[in-house]
Amino acid sequence: MASVPLHYVDLRAFCYVTEDEERVASALRTFLPEDFEVERAVSEGHHGDRIVVLSARVERADEIRHVLDRLGELDDVDAVVSELDERVDDNCAFYLTLDKQAAFRGEVERGDGITFRSKVEAYPANKPAAVENAREVFEAL
Repeated sequence: MASVPLHYVDLRAFCYVTEDEERVASALRTFLPEDFEVERAVSEGHHGDRIVVLSARVERADEIRHVLDRLGELDDVDAVVSELDERVDDNCAFYLTLDKQAAFRGEVERGDGITFRSKVEAYPANKPAAVENAREVFEAL
């Protein structure tokens, strides 16, 4: 994949009070290039419980390729391609959720716990163009 038709990739995971923050950060790092910084923000749940939001934004092409290479390990990339119409919104953003437990083990699976969001390049900036560009990305994986 010579060019990457994504402006950026955001990865985010919530660490609840019952979870080990370092393990959740490790799960997030499964998708990130080495030594990539994970940002941390502390929030509060509805009942006053502590929630730590761990996130990373990947903007450079080589780093985005690294994240996409990891996504290429999904067993059901074809299913993601078939769902692109539902996964790309009107603002050209693509969404996917990944399994946090599997990521902690170093595996890449769809599930819950880690949110993958990317802004798809599209000219003109509309959903059909973004879906087509996203299709090219995932079919190349």
